[in-house]
Amino acid sequence: MSTLGPALLTDHYELTMVRAALRDGTADRRCVFEVFSRRLPAGRRYGVVAGTGRLLELIQNFRFDADEVDFLRRTGVVDEFTARWLTDYRFTGDIDGYAEGELFFPGSPILTVSGTFAECVVLETLVLSVLNHDCATAAAAARMVTAARGRTLIEMGSRRAHEEAAVAAARTAYLAGFGFTSNLAAGERYGIPTAGTAAHAFTLLHEDERAAFTSQVATLGKDTTLLVDTYDIGQGIRNAVAVAGPDLRAIRIDSGDLAVMAQQSRDLLDSLGATETKIIVSGDLDEYAIAALAAEPVDMYGAGTAVVTGSGSPTAGLVYKLVEVEGRPVVKRSERKATIGGRKVAVRRHKPTGTATEEVIVPQGVPDRQPNDRLLQRTYVAGGEVATQPTLNESREHLRQCLISIPWEGLKLSAGDPAIPVTVVPAD
Repeated sequence: MSTLGPALLTDHYELTMVRAALRDGTADRRCVFEVFSRRLPAGRRYGVVAGTGRLLELIQNFRFDADEVDFLRRTGVVDEFTARWLTDYRFTGDIDGYAEGELFFPGSPILTVSGTFAECVVLETLVLSVLNHDCATAAAAARMVTAARGRTLIEMGSRRAHEEAAVAAARTAYLAGFGFTSNLAAGERYGIPTAGTAAHAFTLLHEDERAAFTSQVATLGKDTTLLVDTYDIGQGIRNAVAVAGPDLRAIRIDSGDLAVMAQQSRDLLDSLGATETKIIVSGDLDEYAIAALAAEPVDMYGAGTAVVTGSGSPTAGLVYKLVEVEGRPVVKRSERKATIGGRKVAVRRHKPTGTATEEVIVPQGVPDRQPNDRLLQRTYVAGGEVATQPTLNESREHLRQCLISIPWEGLKLSAGDPAIPVTVVPAD
């Protein structure tokens, strides 16, 4: 049995369309597909482009091996002619799009895939699988970073998601500004700093809390974090300081009324001389819970479930639509799902101060550039060859700058209009 590659991470109907297009002679028509969202998830004022780096790696390896082709042939998904076409499949087209870490809004053409109909349509499901997940988790994480107001966040959602989705979410959280992840695979693959010490099970393993703390400090030193809420938090803090001394790096609280617990814990730590010991809180935190703790003496947040589930919006609602065939704009006109035909170019318009004011999208043309405009699309793939891309840290900084550029109202957690308006210039 072969190891599953990205080629079968797709829907049956993608290959049904390829099979029919090969038969009727339309498979080689030059086409343009675009990825965009018709609307943002409820309550969101911006989206975050994420997952492009992962997607490019998958497209580079998008091949149908002999076992996969045999499976498709045996199950009747494809005929012999289509099977031969799949055996030789290589994406030879072009891909352009918004930078990873860029903000997007309703209608933003965040990815443009150009090539023959067959080679582009077969990528649809993979493209949407990656981008819908990663954009959703990145936007949730970015909102948490804003709510944290400069305090450090640790991503710790691995146990709440599919094992590979957990790695992807750790990557998007770091892109959004989280400082650490608990996921070691994300650390190895992407160079993300990892963190973690002990769970309640470690405390329960020992005869008492002090014995557990003694073991942890003996192994990891005082530069560790002791989980103090297995039994009584106040006594847990006293035990932690008694074992590690006032130089203990941090305590973690994972339950209870975190606002009250944080204030009481700070007072108790200070009274015990542990004035520099940090307080880390965790326990089903989302952006709203983090924002509610803004005035409390919390030094670091651990967020898990809300990150890996997109904090209530597990998909970005992105679609992959055909907009051009042989240079001719094509339009879907169905109610509530209409599209705008033609390849589009987008710019972000800014004030001289750097504040973004508008996104301008031009179908079938070139934007009338103004001072302080920034062209949003860049080349990802040209003629099937992947171009050099920014590093994850560079994309992380790009997102940070983008969030600084939008009006402050756009960073609110409350429901409202998109952070900036999107204007589509009518085609000539």
